[in-house]
Amino acid sequence: MRRMRFAIAIPQFYADGGFDPSAFLAYLTRAAELGFDSAWTQETVLGPSTQLAPIEAMTYAAACTTRLRLGCVVFVSTLYSPVHLAKSLSTLDQLSRGRIEIGVGTGGKSRPFAAFGVDPQRYVARFSEGLALMKALWTEPRVTFDGEFWQLSDEVMEPKPFQKPFPPIWVGAAGPTAVRRAVRVGSGFFGAGSATTPAFADQVAIVRQALANAGGPERDFRIAKRVYIALDENAGRARERINAALEGVYGRRLPSIEAAAVAGTPADCVAELRAVADAGAEMILFTPLFDQAEHAERLAAEVIPQLG
Repeated sequence: MRRMRFAIAIPQFYADGGFDPSAFLAYLTRAAELGFDSAWTQETVLGPSTQLAPIEAMTYAAACTTRLRLGCVVFVSTLYSPVHLAKSLSTLDQLSRGRIEIGVGTGGKSRPFAAFGVDPQRYVARFSEGLALMKALWTEPRVTFDGEFWQLSDEVMEPKPFQKPFPPIWVGAAGPTAVRRAVRVGSGFFGAGSATTPAFADQVAIVRQALANAGGPERDFRIAKRVYIALDENAGRARERINAALEGVYGRRLPSIEAAAVAGTPADCVAELRAVADAGAEMILFTPLFDQAEHAERLAAEVIPQLG
């Protein structure tokens, strides 16, 4: 049985001019001291939330600590040039000495594809081709690639990632087809913070069936879940605060996402997090949306010891 791992969100939400470098450094340093295995960003390019971009936040975080692994769940890689994204991630893996984990996802049908020059009818094909091209650039000495969206002729990308053949690739997905795709192309499945625990359990069942159907040698395939969380001795206040914070992130009230968030006293949260673990999570990414440093301390002292 695999050891349960715990991760923490990297602070990303800052109003214009509000970033505090010393506080950011202190947060990452303390997260490592508290024993979190990794720290993660998320990505929203367009929208009302004041969210820093993930690669830049990860790069800054890499300079703040030498132990924490660093990731993003997820890059909506459909919207990127895979050549540029592959180069950025390979560079960051070198700078961090092999501490990068990569989360990717299609982004779903609701993305503003026109803003990125992407055909909304071909976004899944673009996602799959882009990921295949990134893997080729990371592993092959010279790349010739004749795709629908990108073509390369005997091109070279160096240096390759520090991790060989490349960093772990987590795939974020929701529907059954997308979850099965995650098993085919990734090394792990990452459940979204917007997914309720029962929905996540259904996704894990699909993952396990897909792994069984694939046959062949057993794969070291991982399963994780982001959990939006709020701790407070006043459970009602915790729920009000997390709901308000989620509205700030998503730009509107979304009851389905509010239902997925975990909020309440430490005991309340432990009970709900045990259900997440029972549903199949081998790593939980705690994502507090306010009082992040305080939450890191309380999670390490009052929650994680009850889950390990």
